[in-house]
Amino acid sequence: MDTSHARPRVRWPLARLLCLLALSVVAHEARAHPAPFSYLDLHLDAERAGGTLVIHDFDAAYELRLEDPQALLEPGVARERADELLAIVTERLRIVADGEPAAMEWRPVEVLPERQSLSFAFTLTLVARPERIEIDAVLFPYDPVHQTFINVYEAGLLERQAILDASNSRFEHFAGTTQGRWAVVRAFVVSGVEHILIGPDHLLFLLGLLLLGGSLWRLSTIVTAFTLGHSVTLSLAALDLVRVAPALIEPAIALSIVVVGVDNLLVRHRRAAEPQAATLDLRPWLAVVFGLIHGFGFAAVLREVGLPPDALAWSLAAFNVGVELGQLAFVAVAVALLAGVRRYDVVLAERCVVVGSVGVVAAGVYWFVQRIGFIA
Repeated sequence: MDTSHARPRVRWPLARLLCLLALSVVAHEARAHPAPFSYLDLHLDAERAGGTLVIHDFDAAYELRLEDPQALLEPGVARERADELLAIVTERLRIVADGEPAAMEWRPVEVLPERQSLSFAFTLTLVARPERIEIDAVLFPYDPVHQTFINVYEAGLLERQAILDASNSRFEHFAGTTQGRWAVVRAFVVSGVEHILIGPDHLLFLLGLLLLGGSLWRLSTIVTAFTLGHSVTLSLAALDLVRVAPALIEPAIALSIVVVGVDNLLVRHRRAAEPQAATLDLRPWLAVVFGLIHGFGFAAVLREVGLPPDALAWSLAAFNVGVELGQLAFVAVAVALLAGVRRYDVVLAERCVVVGSVGVVAAGVYWFVQRIGFIA
């Protein structure tokens, strides 16, 4: 019998490994978590020094061992637990003025329901206006990605910004000098990279768009379309020109994942039924349209920061660059893995498309049901 055209046997151990690597993100389930940020505004004026500390109710509830974070948005509950929370937080916040620790006199707590946060105003007890301020803070060490945004004002004008986290917990400011915005640009680039890489819904949407493969030009077109889509709404929403409720955006992002997975399955079915027929590739259009929705999700992070308009443009540009860098890194790895599977065995690659698309649909359905409140 002539076996010259027989399909080669699949070396299953290696083949399965490649397939599992390409689809590992599908199996990842991330716990819903609000933006892990707190905010410290410091005002240095000729006659006084003080500021505000804003804490997300999720972090406060964790420290206070409360099951329902929203309970802290009730003014009575917030006032009742304020001293306990401050005792915890102030152990992790150190402000030094001209080499001497500055005592902080706290005012009554204020509830910020629109930001799901608690605000604590304070006054620094200083003999004279300091020339140098040092801040050391890791407010919520239980969360390794938690960040504290620092804004320093002098005479009402924003002079300096920084972002503190577990790996970079110290900040220094010299009063009377504007040290530029490169530090905050670098910090927001890193924040953008982190946000895309720890956002499984955005990554799963991208993976769904890439599963069917295609030429480098086609894949570049798809990724560019997604970038254009989310960049537009990220800018508009972060600048507060357009606002859409997260209660609508988050389920819509989940639905976008479902649509991409279903489209993959339909395209593969048409290709199997009519191998010679041309199949319309909707992925660039899905990328740009649903990219608009994902952009609102990215913007929610920036909007919570509450930066003044003159600094928001810098933060917005840097954050967008970070998102793109993180996105390109993920796409490069995913495309390389999927291409490796296709080169190794075409049949296995087709199976990966089916399994991956089903996984994408399942994850999207789960997130949708979760985000509309049907499951915890």
